[in-house]
Amino acid sequence: MGVAEALPSAAEVVIVGGGVMGVSIAFHLAEAGVRDVLLLERDAFGSGSTCKAAGGVRAQFSDAVNIRLGARGLELFRDFGSRPGQEIDLHREGYLFLLTRAEDVVEFERNVAVQNELGVPSRMLDAAEARELSPLISTDGVLAAAYSPDDGYCSPESVVLGYATAARRHGARLVQGCRVVGLERGVTASGATRVVTDRGTVTADTVICAAGAWSASVGEMAGFELPVVPYRRQVLVTGPMPDAPSRIPMTIDFSTSFYFHGEGPGVLLGMSDPDEPPGFDLSRSDSWLPRLSEAMSVRAPRLLDADIATGWAGLYEVTPDHNALIGEAPGPGRFLYATGFSGHGFLQGPAVGEAVRDLYLGCRPLIDVSALSASRFDHDTPRKELNCV
Repeated sequence: MGVAEALPSAAEVVIVGGGVMGVSIAFHLAEAGVRDVLLLERDAFGSGSTCKAAGGVRAQFSDAVNIRLGARGLELFRDFGSRPGQEIDLHREGYLFLLTRAEDVVEFERNVAVQNELGVPSRMLDAAEARELSPLISTDGVLAAAYSPDDGYCSPESVVLGYATAARRHGARLVQGCRVVGLERGVTASGATRVVTDRGTVTADTVICAAGAWSASVGEMAGFELPVVPYRRQVLVTGPMPDAPSRIPMTIDFSTSFYFHGEGPGVLLGMSDPDEPPGFDLSRSDSWLPRLSEAMSVRAPRLLDADIATGWAGLYEVTPDHNALIGEAPGPGRFLYATGFSGHGFLQGPAVGEAVRDLYLGCRPLIDVSALSASRFDHDTPRKELNCV
C-alpha cells in the first residue's frame, strides 16, 4: 500500500468498507456529483468477502425485491465495459438449479412464475434438458430443474477495480489500510458524526456501513443493531480438465448446495457446511470434504477424478431471513447501511450502489428497497429468501 495517505479532517460522506458494495456506492455517489466522498477500507479493496466469492450473477430468486436487484445488476454487469469502464470477464452461461425434492419443484415453479412476471427469462426443465446444458451432471434423482440463460459469472476482482478506479476518477477518495474503531454520532454543532480510525479522526455528515461480515461491530459503534453473522465458506478450483465441456453454467444441486461452474481450463466448485460455526476463521479446513465428496459422487462424479489446483476460504454475512439490510438508522448523524447480503452481495452490488445513492439524495429509487430495512426485525416482519445456496 506504500506510504500511509493522510486523512482529511472532514468529508460529506464516509463509507466504511471497500468490497464491491462500498466501491459501488462510492462510484454512484461521486458520479452523481456528491462531493467529498471518502471510503475507508481496513485492508485492501475486496479483501473481505468480495474477491473470495464464486462470482455468480443471477436474477433467480424467490423474493421480488431480490429478483429486481439481480436483474438490474445483470444489466449493469452487461454494460460494465463502458460504465464504469472495466472488462470483467462476464460469462452468461446461465444458472441451472437441479431439484430432487417434490416440494422444491413446486416452490421453483412458483418462483419462475414471479420471475417471468418481472421480465426474467427463467424456465423449468426436465432432467434430460438439464444434462444437455450441464453435461458433467448425473441426473439420478433429479425431478426437474430451473434455468435462466441471462445469469452467469464474472470476475469479482475486476468489478472492484472498475468501481474503485471510476470512483476516484469522479473525485472520491478511497483509502486502504485504515480501520474504523469508533463512531460518535451527531456530536458536532452541525449534528455530524466523528469517525474515529487508527489513523486519525474524520468528521462526516453521513456514514454508510458497507462492512460486510464486520457490519455488526460497525452498527454497535453507531448504536444501531445490524443482525449480521459471519460464516466461513470454502471454494476449490480444479486443474485443467481437457474432456470438460467448453461452456458450463453455474450448476447447483439445490438440496445439498453443491455447485460448480467453468473456471478457465478447470472447474470452480463449492458447497455450504451446515456444521460450520459462526466466526471469522479464514483458514482452509478438510472437515467439509467428506460431505462435498459425497455430493459430487451423486451429482457430478467426473469431478472426483480432477486434481485440485487451488482453493480458499471466504465469509458469508448472514441475516436471520437471508435477506439484505438496506436503509437508514434513526437518530442523530445520518447513518445508512447496506450489508447482510447472505451470499448475494456481489451480484447485487451494482443495483444496491444505485439504491443507496438514491436513499442518500432523497430520490425515489429505481428499485424500492424499503422492505429490506433492518426495522423489519423490530416489527417481526422478516422476508425469507428461499432461493439460497
